[in-house]
Amino acid sequence: MNSPTNPTSHNSEDYERIAQAILFMRQNYLSQPDLATIAEHVHLSEYHFQRLFTKWAGISPKRFLQYLTVEYAKSKITQTKSLLDLSIDVGLSSPGRLHDLFVKVEAMSPGEFKTQGVGLEIRYGIHDTPFGKSLIATTPRGICNLYFLDVIDEQNAEKVLHLQWQKAKIIRDQQATQNISHQISHPNALSNNQSITLLVKGTNFQVQVWRALLKVPFGSMTTYQNVANIIGRPTAVRAVGNAVGKNPVAYFIPCHRVIRESGELGGYRWGRERKTVILDWEASNLMRDVETAV
Repeated sequence: MNSPTNPTSHNSEDYERIAQAILFMRQNYLSQPDLATIAEHVHLSEYHFQRLFTKWAGISPKRFLQYLTVEYAKSKITQTKSLLDLSIDVGLSSPGRLHDLFVKVEAMSPGEFKTQGVGLEIRYGIHDTPFGKSLIATTPRGICNLYFLDVIDEQNAEKVLHLQWQKAKIIRDQQATQNISHQISHPNALSNNQSITLLVKGTNFQVQVWRALLKVPFGSMTTYQNVANIIGRPTAVRAVGNAVGKNPVAYFIPCHRVIRESGELGGYRWGRERKTVILDWEASNLMRDVETAV
């Protein structure tokens, strides 16, 4: 099976155009806008838009429109709920497993939490991803932060890290985080015996929620209520929402896969538009692999 076509590098301008196009398609999918209409909206020729979009998503804009309805989201919620209730790792037997990163979470102890990173060395870099420019920070024990930078200005990135890790030694080191950036757009790059480790700082409840999110497969969606059920706190839906919003490692802990029971997207720390882009990128790549396998 072929893996999805993804560019080896991305820039902010491409992301902005793709995001604008997806937002336009989501808002107008009932009228099924044609290629010329969408291309005109993002100020590109039909040829260049088709080429850019297909390079980014792995499928054509026309095919992509099929994944933008609320009904599609509802169907994924139902499927994921059933899979989680049965404690089945659906990825193990499906094409989508190729997209799943092997991610494990190491939580800081209460004592480490209180010391605010004393003795910890954090190296960070600024990278382009399929979903815009990001700040990635890592330690010898695991990745500790992934933030998208149109929310946090690039010039203030290090200051933000210092606020969270006040006593840590923070070093700008682009090379140290280059491979992590690559894994965002090429999740198939890891072999079966490799894994990504995350070092997270949060309350016990927050860490429980973040670990639960790792059970939601690539291309699937779940709800805040489902997550509350998974951690054995069915009445704590609001608290789950707050914990989802505090996720310090965007994308690797897939908080973007949590939506409302109605099938509407709901909020997202890094912007609803970006949440739309990530979900639709996952859906299109997953369905492309399914079609390739048939």
